[in-house]
Amino acid sequence: MTELTGLADDRALLGRTSTAERVSDILRSRIAEGFFPPGTRLSEDSIGGALGVSRNTLREAFRLLTHERLLVHELNRGVFVRVLTVEDVEDIYRTRGLVECAVVRGLGEPPYAVDGLAEAVADGQRAAREGDWKGVSTANIHFHRELVALAGSARTDELMRSVFAELRLAFHVVDDPRRLHEPYLARNREILQTLQAGDRDGAEHLLAGYLDDSLKGLVGVYGRRVADGGQGIG
Repeated sequence: MTELTGLADDRALLGRTSTAERVSDILRSRIAEGFFPPGTRLSEDSIGGALGVSRNTLREAFRLLTHERLLVHELNRGVFVRVLTVEDVEDIYRTRGLVECAVVRGLGEPPYAVDGLAEAVADGQRAAREGDWKGVSTANIHFHRELVALAGSARTDELMRSVFAELRLAFHVVDDPRRLHEPYLARNREILQTLQAGDRDGAEHLLAGYLDDSLKGLVGVYGRRVADGGQGIG
């Protein structure tokens, strides 16, 4: 399976104290990066062999990722990377709006620690110059994770880690990532510059409009891809 390419190299991340949590971290990253696209059946034998872990450990990792809504277990068929519905995408954006806008609203007095945001903006611009639209998508998620991190809340970071991982399931189905992600390079930079200027209210207004437009654009292209029962997925 081409999806398993390089997975054996991740054995080193498990260390001597291999746990289901570490396995789930590895698989979550691989799913987010698109190595296991939505609709892919995950083989216990192949993945367990590549990582050198027991069947029980792998099943527990699958259970954890199923709880995070990244995987789904189908009776008598196995475990698959989840294919989101349009309703799932809409719910993800409702959550993003509630959390991300609240983070910006609650920032307090400037100056704000936006170095992480600036790094993500630079990464996105560099990836765009290289025509690496998967890299642009990754930088965009990095931008929003850094935005959430401004709250200084480990619980919020953990919640949104799962939300952003789910969101990337939708991104991997889109067949024109440039059209989807390119418009938001400038908008990320605008939000960064507004926060650098200390304008919290202005940044929240920009972010709310950004999320509304992003939802409409993603639902438009994603809905067409899944309209025929997920044709072309997996």
